[in-house]
Amino acid sequence: MIAESLIVEEIRVASRLMVRELGFMKPTLAATEYSPSVVHTLLEVEARGSMTAAQLVQVLGLEKSSVSRMLAKLVNVGELEETPSVEDARTKQLGLTAQGRDTVRKINHYGNERVIAALKKMGPHQQHAVSQGLTAYANALKACRDNTDLNGQRSFNIVSGYHAGMIGRITEMHGSYYAREHNFGRFFESKVATGLADFSGRLDKACNQIWLAVLDERIVGSVAIDGEDLGNGEAHLRWFILDDGCRGSGAGKKLIGEAMKFCDDREFSAVQLWTFNKLAAARRLYESFGFKLSKEWQGDQWGSNMTEQQFTRRVR
Repeated sequence: MIAESLIVEEIRVASRLMVRELGFMKPTLAATEYSPSVVHTLLEVEARGSMTAAQLVQVLGLEKSSVSRMLAKLVNVGELEETPSVEDARTKQLGLTAQGRDTVRKINHYGNERVIAALKKMGPHQQHAVSQGLTAYANALKACRDNTDLNGQRSFNIVSGYHAGMIGRITEMHGSYYAREHNFGRFFESKVATGLADFSGRLDKACNQIWLAVLDERIVGSVAIDGEDLGNGEAHLRWFILDDGCRGSGAGKKLIGEAMKFCDDREFSAVQLWTFNKLAAARRLYESFGFKLSKEWQGDQWGSNMTEQQFTRRVR
């Protein structure tokens, strides 16, 4: 325990020293006129080619409003430019302008020079130890923020049945995501809430079930099987949603897996789901479980006119 306390204190002292020596106590960073968060934003956009505002919120760990104000400033001063997303013209991709690329080049030059100067103070073995140690520690810190292990696996649980706050939380996830990404509004959110409230009252029936992904006692994903609203021995997959920070974590695959096992155990003749053509990632997941596009049409059941789709999974 004493040894562990010494290690903790040594790391904390070293962290404070690095913050000071790297200039993070100053209002501007890396020989620019910009704050550390702005410098970090430019470096992340440069590294990834382009990003959306929502992606930056996740990467930076800042409030959405703060990121929005910062990005507006960077666009206004000519460091970033916005272009419509190829998948959805209402979503803006942020990329560096020629001015922004020049700014990042200067930031990288400054940063490289600082690292090189420090490395010259160490021998080869120390340099290697610093490189490995900093990488491992930085990855461990990120794993703490994301609540994952060092392999990136999320530590979430899948639970079934009604849980307190479920209706409001699932409605919130749907309302927030679809308003931001697809401009859905009050009509859609109200429809989700009303449908969930009705379905929750029918969960005592064996043909109905809901599964929730829970992380740190917070609901971060859901999917439901409604086994009675379609009739004809068919099941209806409904309310599949993941919190922004859990996409790509494997939670979606686990949720759909639980739902399909439920459907197979109860021998439904088919499983149906309704969606629209903008949700490419969800479609790939559905298809991996045997769903196939069975119908496509122009409709407005979610409050906006779009290409709606029906997917069907037949019993093998």
